[in-house]
Amino acid sequence: MLEQAFLETLMDKAWPAREREDTGEWVLRASQGVTQRANSVWPRDPGGGAAGSSTETVIAAGVRAASEWYRKRRLPLIFQVFNDPRSATLNTVLDGRRFSKQSETKIMVRDVGARPLLPTGNDVELSEQPTQEWLDLWWAVDGRGGGEELAIAREILTGCPSLYALVRDDDGVPAAVGRLALVDGWGGLYSMATPAGHRRRGYGTRVLSALLDAGARRGLQGFWLLVTAPNVGAKGLYAKAGFSEYGSYLYRQAPLTRAPGGC
Repeated sequence: MLEQAFLETLMDKAWPAREREDTGEWVLRASQGVTQRANSVWPRDPGGGAAGSSTETVIAAGVRAASEWYRKRRLPLIFQVFNDPRSATLNTVLDGRRFSKQSETKIMVRDVGARPLLPTGNDVELSEQPTQEWLDLWWAVDGRGGGEELAIAREILTGCPSLYALVRDDDGVPAAVGRLALVDGWGGLYSMATPAGHRRRGYGTRVLSALLDAGARRGLQGFWLLVTAPNVGAKGLYAKAGFSEYGSYLYRQAPLTRAPGGC
């Protein structure tokens, strides 16, 4: 059975931040604000390694230190908190500091031998680096920012070995893309994107099928993916592809503070 701690490690490796500091219990990650995941604290040990002292006191001290770390980088303090009993005390501390709750995300997993989707055909283009067309489509659907932010996002995407899939419509226009991160014998599906004008036409399914097939041929042990909780359509697609819900997480952000006004 896939263990929660191991899965969290896979997820961290699959979306590597430009800058990180490992305290031994928490991992502080920053990428100039590009994506929440790469600019958040991963509380690998939500209790902050507390032993022989008040867990809340230890966590509170860690929150203060993390706040200063992100302040120096002019970034908000955000925690990626997994829905796990180990996170109870951390959530209590964050509640007391009025941290917001954002972007609830479901984690889904699939055995490599789960029932496959329909054959993909030979029209899905696979590569080991994202092409400019791949990047342009993904960024148009999911991106936030301009060329500088896209360059940072590309650095994150290529931070671990991956496969990139692209399928075109009948006119040769890119219609959907996806990425399979290859980490420690597992495959993480990321960056599944289909423009509004190409949705509900099977393009995303073909990309998904191609990446699952490519992963199986590489001897992966299994797959995971992340989907926002409100995205019912995507969750239905992944369930039909043999994925089942494993857990969830959300982001908790410190309240923004305003500088004192002048006169």
